Amino acid sequence: MTTRTRPAPLIFAGPLMIVMLVLACAFTLHAHWGAFLQWCLAMQIALHRYLVMYLLQLNNNQYTGGLWLLTGAFIYGVLHAIGPGHGKFIATTYLTTNRETLNATRLLPFFGSLMQGVSAILFVFILAVGFNLAAGDLSQSRWYVEKISAVLIGAFGVWLVLRALKESLPALRTAPRFTAFRPHQHDASCGCGHHGVGHVAAQTGDWKTRLGIILAIGARPCSGAIMILLFSNALGIISWGMAAVMTMSLGTGLSIMGMSLAVRYARQAALRYTSNQTPRQLQWMLLAVRVAGGLALMLFALILFLTVIPVSANGDYIAAGC
Repeated sequence: MTTRTRPAPLIFAGPLMIVMLVLACAFTLHAHWGAFLQWCLAMQIALHRYLVMYLLQLNNNQYTGGLWLLTGAFIYGVLHAIGPGHGKFIATTYLTTNRETLNATRLLPFFGSLMQGVSAILFVFILAVGFNLAAGDLSQSRWYVEKISAVLIGAFGVWLVLRALKESLPALRTAPRFTAFRPHQHDASCGCGHHGVGHVAAQTGDWKTRLGIILAIGARPCSGAIMILLFSNALGIISWGMAAVMTMSLGTGLSIMGMSLAVRYARQAALRYTSNQTPRQLQWMLLAVRVAGGLALMLFALILFLTVIPVSANGDYIAAGC
């Protein structure tokens, strides 16, 4: 019995078509990325107005508006996660430069996004309900909150740098400078450092670091969520406003979770190319990457601190803060 083999051109035709399709999609997305972001921002403004309309319907006892309110809030959160924002920057920078578990990669940006909704609710309850501040005072208060959140993000960047130095420098002092080339089978006990690249140099984050990620993302409340809460509070239906804000945070969290998983897989793929490095070289490389991640957060916090803008009184201003 003879077996037929496909000609070489047919074997490579399928993968070649897939590669060409991916490149075409990437080029199209890159060419129209600016227009796509503008469309997302326009959709957010339109959805924000629809959310206000649904709150008015609820105020008039039209309870079908509640379903549309939550649906619109979820879509708003998904679209809000596409544009640039501090939450995505913090999550991607940390996951790119630090080794984390799969569960932590999923949960850190998700809980950080939910924390943003909670911080918006606390902001409105403490200042608008508790202290009964006017709109102008609230705008000024939010300006201070964003300044403080930028300082916290910068402090977290400093913490990441100090943690990387504390964990890596002792290992670098004791690691051998040169290792002889001896071909062998790598396993969990070989001690060469090539299994799970960076296994010794970059342990997974502890609970303090993970809590810092969640607080750094959630410390800066979303301006759109604040406006919805203020309007629902003025109508006397604050519970619907809180439900809309948390649904909005859910949409944002799910979107950033998917992006974080993609970042983790890209990091693992990039680390495979370092398998021919010595353990000492890997130690230095991972230390440099982790310090660069902390410095990037510090620079981002400085930019965020210098560019904070108060919320517009007309409610149409939507900051890319999630």
